[in-house]
Order: sequence, then structure tokens, then C-alpha cells
Amino acid sequence: MTKLRIAILVSVVLNLFLAAALVAGFVSLRTGGGMINAGSLRIAGAELPKSERRPFRMALREARRAMRPTIVQARTAKAEAALLLRQPVLDQAAVVAALDRARAGDMAVRAAVERRAVAFAATLTQSDRAKLADAMQRRAGRVPPPRN
Repeated sequence: MTKLRIAILVSVVLNLFLAAALVAGFVSLRTGGGMINAGSLRIAGAELPKSERRPFRMALREARRAMRPTIVQARTAKAEAALLLRQPVLDQAAVVAALDRARAGDMAVRAAVERRAVAFAATLTQSDRAKLADAMQRRAGRVPPPRN
């Protein structure tokens, strides 16, 4: 009889844990907490009025979509650098060159997205642009200063 009680207790605890996880997942989805890996511009866009948020996100998405070949090239360069690092004899110049290509691609994508964000911001009212600027400034304040 003791084993049955232990099994029931374990089952109840496990079911409570599972129910709590399901509720937490549901709440997370409903509150829109899914922008963890979004860029700072997209996060700053969350401060815009609801009527402007979706068009802003779509504009940034379009810019990234247009840069898709550059994104693929940057990822390929990163993969190449990883392969080169695994080689028995390290060719430092080749690894650095691959990483330089990846960084150049990443920066080109970032520049394109930022240009598109500025073009979109030009269509906003001054007060909405101020909200976007305030959010960007708050995000910039979270970055620790460089160490000397």
C-alpha cells in the first residue's frame, strides 16, 4: 500500500509541474514575450503606437528579406571559418579572411535594415519618432561601456 501512495504522490506532483509549465507557456505566448533575439530597432519599435508597430516590423523584415543573399554569404563564411579552425594545421590568414567576409556581410545587413528603419521613421509623426528615439536610447544605455 505504501508504494501505491508514493506513486500517486509522485504522479500528482508531476501533473502539477506539467500544468504549471503549460500555464507559463500560455501566458508567455499571450503577453508577446517572443522578441528575445530581435534586433534593437525592432525592440525599439515596440514603443510605437499599435497602428505603426506591424508596418514597422514588416519594413524591417522586407529589408532583411532583400538582403537574404548577403545573409547566406555571411553564414557560409562563418561555417567556412569553423571548418578551417578544425583543420590539423591552422591557416590563420584564411580563418581571419572568412571572418572578415562574415563581418562585412553582417554589417551590410545591419546597414540596410537601419536605412529602412530611418526611411520608415520619416513617415511617422514627430511624437512617434521621439518614442522610437527614446526606446533606442534606453537600449543603448544597457550596453556596458568598453573597458580600457
